[in-house]
Formats: sequence, structure tokens, C-alpha cells
Amino acid sequence: MPGHRRKKRDEGMPKYFHEPGGSQLGNHYDTRYYHGIQDYADRKDTQLHMLRAYLTFFHENRLESWLAHGTLLGWWWNGKMLPWDWDIDTQVSGSTLKYLAERYNHTHYDYVSQSDPPVKRTYLLDINPASVERERGNGNNIIDARWIDTTNGLYIDITGLSETHPEDQPGVWVCKNYHRYHTTDLYPMRETMYEGVISKVPYAYDRILTQEYGERALALTDYQGHRWDPIVKEWLQKSEEELEEDRKEKEAADKMKEEQEKRRKDKEEAAKKKEEAENEKKAQEQERKDRENAEKEKEKADKKAEVQRLKDQQRLMRDNIKKKTEQQPKTPVSKSDTNGNPQR
Repeated sequence: MPGHRRKKRDEGMPKYFHEPGGSQLGNHYDTRYYHGIQDYADRKDTQLHMLRAYLTFFHENRLESWLAHGTLLGWWWNGKMLPWDWDIDTQVSGSTLKYLAERYNHTHYDYVSQSDPPVKRTYLLDINPASVERERGNGNNIIDARWIDTTNGLYIDITGLSETHPEDQPGVWVCKNYHRYHTTDLYPMRETMYEGVISKVPYAYDRILTQEYGERALALTDYQGHRWDPIVKEWLQKSEEELEEDRKEKEAADKMKEEQEKRRKDKEEAAKKKEEAENEKKAQEQERKDRENAEKEKEKADKKAEVQRLKDQQRLMRDNIKKKTEQQPKTPVSKSDTNGNPQR
């Protein structure tokens, strides 16, 4: 309409947490403290102390938090982090998230490990201002809070769970990334140990893991360049020789799969051609039959027409004879006497 200004669509809150990006690994760092991607050993060491500091902080302040996603899966295997996993995920209730924002937002936690030599780090608890909104919104702020290593920018994602629709769906807890849990899946929480520190896991952890990753994740013993050693109960990084062997096995398996796929396609193509040939043969046979039937019908029609022509011809001849007979003059009959002589 002339003069009518279109209402601007609500874009929601802008993204709060930012990552340097550039690669998949770059997305696991907070831009404010990023100094480059760490190697395998440094990253594992950073994650270990970061997680211990996080769990210790929450335990000391009697704050409830529990392990989630791949972090929970690592606990299921051996109470440790999966060595190939760059993500550390934890969850809190919506009420705990609100309490963290009110009491502990922007807390800097100084940590000293009990190792020799001790590791000293400072961590930032940063609560996303958009965490007050418990729906997904525009998707910019799925992560509600982070525990960030200020030395290098690696972080732990903290996600809040809330009963967003208690009237329609009571006892259903959801996060902004559409993960759904029932109260009986979460509570009562189980207290356990993770990486040597007291932690908590959901009550129905096995059902949660199976729903998220499938049963295979609880049985697969070879993954992401690591193999499970049941004797030491550890995921061990494979040697270069093992990785090369895996590469060869994968190439052989891929080649076999490719050949099987080719055979399958060839078989399908042959079956398709056979079907087409049979259909063509059937079509030709049907065409021959149709042609024969048409010829028979034509012959029958021709005979019928000939019979009708002969009948018409006979009827016409009879009509002509009758007509000629009717057109001939009649001879008058004379009177005779008793002796048979015509009278004058």
C-alpha cells in the first residue's frame, strides 16, 4: 500500500559468544582468548584441568550441574573424556542458570592443580544475556553459558534445561537445541567420579545415550584414530603404523564396496534391459495379434458387406421386374356366342 511501511521482522538478540572459525577446530575456541589451535597433547591437558576446575567450582558452591552428550559418553566408557572430542558439554536446570547469572556471572576462578609441577589457570564463567529466553529464538544463542580457559580460549559449553511448556507437556525438559528429556530421565541425579573429580550424571544415562547416539556407540571399540583397550580401560591413540593399516583396510573396503556397487548397478541395468526386451517382445506380439484381429474384423465386415450387396441387388432386380410387369398394357377380353364364335 502507498505510504505503508513494512514492519521489520524481529531478528532476536545478536550472537553473544563468538569463535574465530576458519576451520572446524577453530570453532572450539572463544575469540577473546584465542592464540592459535593447540596440538593433541596440549589440548587434552587443557581440557583435563578445565573440566576439573569446573566440577570443583560447582561442587564447592553446591551448584548442580551434570555431564551431557559426548562428555557423558566418555564417562560411560571409563569415567574420562573421549580423547578425540573437542567438545565438553554440561547441563544445568533453568533455575540454576538464573542463579548463576545473578550471583556468579563473570566470575574469574583461579585454579591450581594437585599435580607436580602444579598447573595454574584462570577460568571465566560467562553467562549469555540471552539465557533468560528459554526458547530457541533465532538460533544465535543456543549456548547459555561458558566456562572459558583465559589462557587459550578453549571452553566448556553450559546448556540450560527448562520445562518450557509445563501446562501442555509437564515433566518435559528441553534445551534450545531441541534435546528433550523427561524428569525421570534426569532425576534423581547420580553422584560419580569423572576425571578424578566428584561429578553428577543423569539417572537414566543409558537411555539418554542410546537415544542420542544409538546402541552402537556403547559397543564400538575403534573410532577416530583410537582403539579401546579393555585391559587398561583406556582409549589409546593409534600409532602411525596402525593408522596406515587402517587406511589400507579402508581403501580395500571402499574398493570392495565400489565393486559391489558396480555389480549391483550392472545387475540392475541387465535386469532393466531384459525387462525392456521382454516388454518390447510383448508389445510386438500384441501388435501382431491386434493386426490379425483387425484383418479378421475387416474380412468379416467385407463378407457382411458383400452379402448385403447381393441382397440389395436381388431386391432391386425383383423391384424392376415388378415395375415392368405393372407397366405392360392389358389385352381386352371379347364376348363369344354359344358356339364359340365372336359376336358382332
